[in-house]
Amino acid sequence: MTETTHLQTMPPGDGARTRSPEYRVAVDSLRGLRQDLFHNAFAYRPLPRRRTDGRIIRRLPARLREYATWTPHALIATAALITLLLSGVDTDGEALLVAPLTVLPVLLTMLRPVLAFWLSMAATPVTGMIGSGWGDWPWQAGSFACHLTVLTVVAIRTRPRTAGWMWALTALYALIVDAGFGPTYYYGTNSGPMLVFSAMILLCVTVWHIRRDAVQEVTAQQTVTAHERSRRTLLEERTTIARELHDVVAHHMSVVAIQAEAAPYRVENPPPELEKAFATIRENAVAALTELRRVLGVVRAEDYEAPDAPQPTLADLDGLLANVREAGLNVDKAVTGAVRELPQGVELSAYRIAQEALSNTLRHAPGATARVEIGYVLGGLGLRVVNGPPPNPSLIKPSPGAGHGITGMRERVSMLNGEMTAGRTDDGGYEVTVFLPVALPDEDDA
Repeated sequence: MTETTHLQTMPPGDGARTRSPEYRVAVDSLRGLRQDLFHNAFAYRPLPRRRTDGRIIRRLPARLREYATWTPHALIATAALITLLLSGVDTDGEALLVAPLTVLPVLLTMLRPVLAFWLSMAATPVTGMIGSGWGDWPWQAGSFACHLTVLTVVAIRTRPRTAGWMWALTALYALIVDAGFGPTYYYGTNSGPMLVFSAMILLCVTVWHIRRDAVQEVTAQQTVTAHERSRRTLLEERTTIARELHDVVAHHMSVVAIQAEAAPYRVENPPPELEKAFATIRENAVAALTELRRVLGVVRAEDYEAPDAPQPTLADLDGLLANVREAGLNVDKAVTGAVRELPQGVELSAYRIAQEALSNTLRHAPGATARVEIGYVLGGLGLRVVNGPPPNPSLIKPSPGAGHGITGMRERVSMLNGEMTAGRTDDGGYEVTVFLPVALPDEDDA
């Protein structure tokens, strides 16, 4: 019995896929280090001015607000001045050499932040050798303040990963110089305070970064949510209106088709031309009804059922007013002009608008009085629903609504090419005024 061993060769490039997760993390980290601290070292990033829409700056006078936009630059310049003063401590006359090495990195953070970090790291051993204060090894007083300031500013202006790499390189430098250079045996080292202070500062800056990003993300999500809610509200209202208008138009088209089919039987010995005309009318009505259902039927939900009762009109407004009176709203009605029958879409929209306006009164102004005014004019229908201020505003509870009512009113008016205004009155109440145009009879005949 012979045993055969098959050796499989791995295609080129598959070896990278079998690397351990730790190896990939290390490679990604080194790639991030190279990108953050080497490729971006000479990136020109001027410090932007402070925005004028802040909570404090926007309350200042215009002239002071202009100066307040330079606050970040002034703070960095102040830190550079403090560093300059500290550079003269225990330098025995070498302040003219130490000062530029400690001040330039601080000022450079306003233009090239990553390069400022490298310049501070390079200046630290030089200032340590020039200064005579061996008790401040490896960071002299000016160098200590300089490096802390640079780490803080660069951490604020970059991302937390870059700040972490900077702190790690600072710790590596402290470990090397403390182990092999300097009189640490006699005088000690100040690497511990440097690493502790810088770690605390970078931790605070990182938390600030995370909080700022979280606030921006929440704000963006709220904006998207509000936009989607508005779109959903608009689509819901349009869907409702389309359903109602579909029922209205479908009803009339069905009546036209039935009457066209029955008309020839009501005439004794109708001429062929009349029968053909009525047949054509019926065919067109059925075709239009089919096309209408095909186009508007997509807005119906699967569980939507057509109402058994006819759609309400202005003739049913008295019943609506009786219902809201039973709910506790004192409402009056006034009608001006010659009452006449209007297109069903106009009467339905006017009824729904009055219904929504009265519902808003019950919800937002409990105990207030309301008035519904209907005006039949030559070119259309005018509707005005106004309510007074609530007698006890403290009883009003915050409404969880999202403004669907006003949006629905405007959609109804817009679909009928009407006009609408809605807003608060001078006495603290609310008013909704609508005009729905209606074509004149002679215009229809034309």
